[in-house]
Amino acid sequence: MTDYKNLKLIATSNPHIRSSETTRSIMLDVIIAMVPALVWSVFCFGLKALTLTVVSVLGCVFWEWLYRKLMKKPQSVGDLSAVVTGMLLAFVCPVTTPYWMVIIGGFFSIVVVKQLFGGIGKNFVNPALAGRAFLLGSYAGVMTSWIAPGEKAPLFGSTADVVTAATPLLYMKNGDMEGLKSTFSVMDMFLGKTGGSLGEISALLLLVGGAYLIWRKVINWQTPVAYIATVAVLTFLFPKGSASGLEWMLYSIFGGGLFLGAFFMATDYATSPVTKKGQLIFGIGCGLFTVLIRYFGSYNEGVCYSIMVMNLFVPLIDKYTKPVRFGVVKSDKKEAAAK
Repeated sequence: MTDYKNLKLIATSNPHIRSSETTRSIMLDVIIAMVPALVWSVFCFGLKALTLTVVSVLGCVFWEWLYRKLMKKPQSVGDLSAVVTGMLLAFVCPVTTPYWMVIIGGFFSIVVVKQLFGGIGKNFVNPALAGRAFLLGSYAGVMTSWIAPGEKAPLFGSTADVVTAATPLLYMKNGDMEGLKSTFSVMDMFLGKTGGSLGEISALLLLVGGAYLIWRKVINWQTPVAYIATVAVLTFLFPKGSASGLEWMLYSIFGGGLFLGAFFMATDYATSPVTKKGQLIFGIGCGLFTVLIRYFGSYNEGVCYSIMVMNLFVPLIDKYTKPVRFGVVKSDKKEAAAK
């Protein structure tokens, strides 16, 4: 018989699974995944794309450091989550956005949305998207002004001399498919030879970054695939204007911030479901709201608000998609859910 009295057993609290992953390592992977899109934005829009991103990152890091300092809480800037928020906030802004504006957006993202609710992991909506929504509501003119492809934004000073142009989604919103096809091809949109927010224009490089995150197991495929597939199916079935279903679908999925939102925003750990079934439901919901906003809303883009709306449903999705514990019968599960 086994001598249980001489066994060296160690009693510890859960979790019992150990991993080399840390918040810092996960955020570092996200930063690496965003670098290709950042490099492309610098190539397309000039050095202002890089400096705007750097200012946004420094602003977010500063606001997090200052808040934690004033509240006498342990510093958390070392986990790189504020860096990721700063990069994402810059990515969803036009390259002509003034530096001071992204600093204000960073304050709203970090202090109001993240820190006031308890810090990392406790925010109920994506901080970067909330910052963009705040800037769009406060400075709509600046946040909806896009420079033409090939134009370089000045590092400092006025942008009055910069040539502006309509984005593909604006053409689609107005039903001007002939104007869209004569200006941008599907390949232009896939590669990123269009106007738009700083980090959203190249679907190819965002796809590369998303594939890297899936390969590194930082994110699961369920949410981005369900999100993009839902938009693809709905736009294929219900095309607008003179476009065919396939043509309208390709322009819809490659235009705007769909790939950026699907891979980098909708997969945020704190604001997305934890179960794979829940992630599929979440992605489908994001896709449905995106199409509804693009078709029937006054704004030509729907990614930002669709993800934020679905963020609010995450607790409900988690509640009804959590797996049954081993040995628990269905009646027990219903009783537990009712409590």
